[in-house]
Amino acid sequence: MAGRIVYPAGQSPQLPLADGRSMAITSLLDISGPMRFGDYVWNAKDVPAGRIWVRVDLARQTISVFRAGHEIGSAVILYGTTNHPTPTGDFQIIQMAKQYRSRSYDAEMPYMLRLTADGVAIHASAVEEGFASHGCIGVPLAFARLLFEQAQRGDLVVILPA
Repeated sequence: MAGRIVYPAGQSPQLPLADGRSMAITSLLDISGPMRFGDYVWNAKDVPAGRIWVRVDLARQTISVFRAGHEIGSAVILYGTTNHPTPTGDFQIIQMAKQYRSRSYDAEMPYMLRLTADGVAIHASAVEEGFASHGCIGVPLAFARLLFEQAQRGDLVVILPA
């Protein structure tokens, strides 16, 4: 389990959101070394309960989950291609389903968190080098399960550009 880098009061860094706002961060996961495809870290120990928000960084190909100002999860992701891009901006989770099958692509999308009306979602996927999605954000299965357990409709998801 990853430890935590805790920032002293009044010295919290600000993470930018897509709309120009920023969020103060109380602690980040202490991840030693680079993460590879399929890797994730999750540590919610001693983090206060509350709503989460999610930050997807397409340039770094990572996702981070925050609760009460603390990063509780991080993973390497898959995202869309030039022909099927992942949209950027601020979104809210509008639908959730543990088991979901895409009608457009006839594909399983376990632990689906829908972000757009046209089907872009965060969901479990085989996160392997050389793979991509049709615009969705693919995360490792175990990470998707943990995220799904924390998420609620209306939670903020920020997707930053590549």
